[in-house]
Amino acid sequence: MAIYMIADIKVTDNKWVPAYAASVHELVHKHGGKYLSRSGNIETLEGNPPDTNLIALIQFPSTQAVKSFLADPKYAPFAAARKDGSESRFQLIDDTDLAGTIPYLPKGQ
Repeated sequence: MAIYMIADIKVTDNKWVPAYAASVHELVHKHGGKYLSRSGNIETLEGNPPDTNLIALIQFPSTQAVKSFLADPKYAPFAAARKDGSESRFQLIDDTDLAGTIPYLPKGQ
């Protein structure tokens, strides 16, 4: 089962961004993750726009892989810099269908 981490970020101080962008993808890959998108091209089609200017979508093989990435000591300084220079929200979703009516997705709980 695939797990997706959605990083929803409002950058408040750009100082951390270059080092984070240059280095963190290698740590994501170390833990089995793969960026599907890391973009500031956000268009709200319905509802109120989010108060963010960067969204990343990262696929991992498991929840444990995400937690291992976030707990990696090599990630700690990048996480601290991001937290100091942004308002961030990380969320996990899996690849299931809660209603169970999409045949190519596993039924969710």
